[in-house]
Amino acid sequence: MKRFVAFAAAVCCTFCVNVDAAYAENIEISAKSAVVISADTGEIVYSENSGEKLPMASTTKIMSALLCLESGDLYEPFVVDSEAIKVEGSSMGLQEGDIVTKYALACGMLLPSGNDGANAAAVKIAGSIENFAEMMNDRAKKLGLKKTYFVTPSGLEGEGHGSTAEDMAILTAEALKNDLFREICSSATMKLEYGNPPYTRWLKNTNKLLTMYDGVYGVKTGFTDEAGRCLVSACEREGKRLICVTLNAPDDWNDHIKLYENCFKKVKTEKLCIPCEMYVRLAGSYKDVLPVTAGEEIADFTVFQRDTADFTYTVASPPFIYAPVKAGDLAAELIVSDNGRELERIPLYAAEDGDYRLPENDEKSGNFITKAKDIFSKWKK
Repeated sequence: MKRFVAFAAAVCCTFCVNVDAAYAENIEISAKSAVVISADTGEIVYSENSGEKLPMASTTKIMSALLCLESGDLYEPFVVDSEAIKVEGSSMGLQEGDIVTKYALACGMLLPSGNDGANAAAVKIAGSIENFAEMMNDRAKKLGLKKTYFVTPSGLEGEGHGSTAEDMAILTAEALKNDLFREICSSATMKLEYGNPPYTRWLKNTNKLLTMYDGVYGVKTGFTDEAGRCLVSACEREGKRLICVTLNAPDDWNDHIKLYENCFKKVKTEKLCIPCEMYVRLAGSYKDVLPVTAGEEIADFTVFQRDTADFTYTVASPPFIYAPVKAGDLAAELIVSDNGRELERIPLYAAEDGDYRLPENDEKSGNFITKAKDIFSKWKK
C-alpha cells in the first residue's frame, strides 16, 4: 500500500513499555530467556531475561523468509546456486541443478527449516550470503531490534550472530503482517514442486506446537548445540493474539503451553477508537474537504495494560485528493500508533462523491470554465 504524507491527527497520548513492569509471576519454565507479547501492540505480558542476547539458531529464518517473500517474482523458476546449497544441518533436499522458485524456498525455510533453502534464497536475492546478511541487519535496524545481529541467513552460528527474545518477538509481529508468511508458517504440511526436473513433494513443518495446542498459527523452530532449543510461536484464542519466544529451552513445547495458559488470562481485547469524523483535503471541487470512513469491520486489538483510547490515530493522505472522487474510492489511510511505534494501517474510503463541478452561481468560476473550454477547443483544432 502506498505511503502517504501525514495530513491530520486525532487523539494522542504516550505510553512506554517497561519490561520490569510486565506481568511476570513465577512460572516454572526451562527457558533461559522468554517473552510473551501482544501480537497487535507489542506490549510485554511476560518477560524472563528477554533482553539477553543469545544465539537463536534457525529462528533466524523468520527474517530470511520475510525478506524472500518481499523480494518479488516469487513464482519465477530458476536454477539454485550449486555452492550455496552445500551447507550442513537441516535441509529441504536441494541438489545441484534443481529448479525452484523463491516461494518454494520460503516454504523450505519455514517448514523443514532448510539451511540449503536459506542460502539459495540469499544468493538469488542479494548475490551473496554476505550481502543478504547486510539486508537482514538493515531491516533489523529499521525495526528497532537493538541487540540483533545476523551473519548467516540459516542461523548457523557466525561471530556475533544473535538476538534477544524480545527482538525476535518484535520481528515476528512484523513478519506475521505478511499474509503469505503467515499462511506458510501456519501450515503443518505443504505440497510443492521443485527439482530437476521439478516433481511433487511434501514438506513437513518441524513446529509440533501447531498440532499440540489449539490456536497456534506458527512460527519457527530452531536448534544448534550452542543455541539449544529455540522456539517462536503465535497463538490466537477468543480474538486475543499473543506471540511467545523461548531461547535455550530444553522443554520448549511445554514452556509455550504454560506461558499461553497464563498470559491469555491477563490480556483482553478492545476495539480501536476510530475518530467519528475524518477528512482529507479535496482539490478541483467546490468542496474544500472530503469526509472519509474506514468502511470495514476492524479487528479488535489485544491489550494488556493499555487502552486503545490512548493510541495515536492519524489520517494520512497526499497533500490533496483531486476531484472527481466517487464514494467508496480509496482516499487515505488511518495510521494507528502508540509511543511512536506504528501498529496498524487501515484503508480509508471516500464517504461521499467529490465531483469537480463548481457552483453555478459563481460568475468568476463560470467565466474561467468558459475560457478554459474555448482554449481547449482551439487546441484540439
